[in-house]
Amino acid sequence: MSIAKSQIGVREVTGANDGPQVEKYLYYTGNKKGEPWCAAFVSWIFGQAGFRQPRTAWSPSLFPKSKMLTAAKPAAVFGIYFPEKRRIAHVGIVEKQKGSWVYAIEGNTNLAGSREGDGVYRKLRHIRTIHSYASWLPEEGGVK
Repeated sequence: MSIAKSQIGVREVTGANDGPQVEKYLYYTGNKKGEPWCAAFVSWIFGQAGFRQPRTAWSPSLFPKSKMLTAAKPAAVFGIYFPEKRRIAHVGIVEKQKGSWVYAIEGNTNLAGSREGDGVYRKLRHIRTIHSYASWLPEEGGVK
């Protein structure tokens, strides 16, 4: 979580999915400047913490059945479903849950919570807006 928190305030340079730090997130997953980066951001966070997985910029792939959770927990990945896309199309990392609200750290969002934003923000999301949760942390006693 400390790595995710350290990225709050990162912003795109021109608003076109660009900038030195944004491009690091994208390059980590094999993607190029200008591509959507919320899932690349999540993958980069886990990579910086020493985990080999996840390593993807495709948000739906962050939710395999083997990783699914039934509720939010710190460091879980959460996904927001967009009916027009028919898939999870925005992701972030759960910081904590308080009542019906999830405190999250997200890349490629903005103050309004868009999935095509301009930076890394701490967001407050109602649990009804979240479709799925997944844990990429190893099981107790597991290996990174």
